[in-house]
Amino acid sequence: MCKCLKVSKSAYYRWLKNQTKTKVNSTTIYLRERIKELFTFNRKIYGSYRIQKLLSKEGMNYSRSYIARLMRQMKLRSIHRQKYRITTDSTHKLPIVKNILNRDFKANRLGTKWVSDITYIPLAGKWSYLTTIIDLADRKVVGWSLSKDLHTENTIYKAWIKARANRDLADKLIFHSDRGIQYASKKMQLLFGNNTKIVQSMSRKGNCWDNAVAESFFKSIKIEHLNHYRFSCFNKLYNSIEAYIYWYNNYRLHSALGYKSPVEKELELSSN
Repeated sequence: MCKCLKVSKSAYYRWLKNQTKTKVNSTTIYLRERIKELFTFNRKIYGSYRIQKLLSKEGMNYSRSYIARLMRQMKLRSIHRQKYRITTDSTHKLPIVKNILNRDFKANRLGTKWVSDITYIPLAGKWSYLTTIIDLADRKVVGWSLSKDLHTENTIYKAWIKARANRDLADKLIFHSDRGIQYASKKMQLLFGNNTKIVQSMSRKGNCWDNAVAESFFKSIKIEHLNHYRFSCFNKLYNSIEAYIYWYNNYRLHSALGYKSPVEKELELSSN
């Protein structure tokens, strides 16, 4: 071929080397661009491990150390996790039920185990209150509410109505929460007591680990999202939380789910 083209062998090999180098550079450029896109889309909270998992799903199989090196070069750093203090008001004399869940956070079917909790969010010098209900089978937030007070009707009851609209119950659903007054209220006691499909469960006194999955969600939404903004308007806070929960349900990878999103796990369980 070199004779026909009237070029030297050294010129050919120099050309071949440059072609290979160009191809490698092109692949690296695309990989770096894709890493940045995934990092930005996922709210700049993913480190190299989850980015590597996302790339693998797209057929781009690279070692985590290589992805970490590229992210360092691009100065892409996940949001630093901070300490998170949990607060629960259980100073009441309403009936308390046993801890039926007993820290068994695994579920193989949808609608068999739900956990719920309430947290405080600052809003223009006052407090607002976020209530969530999470299905342990796919870790999806199936119901939630944001309120300006801690009345049962505006917290857990509203979240429950949303959850029931979004998902059916299996027989003997275990509904677990802390000992908060909203969960022990007469309204919720009647609701759960009159439904033979529901078994209510409550954490032991002062033991946040008994409701670790619900607490973990609040830690995530505060560290990954809420702590980076100041809200002065209830509607803006509501829309912001709604957007985060949509992303959380549809895209956030969970190590407990084998690095699948809640929606991916939901589809997997629904097809079985």
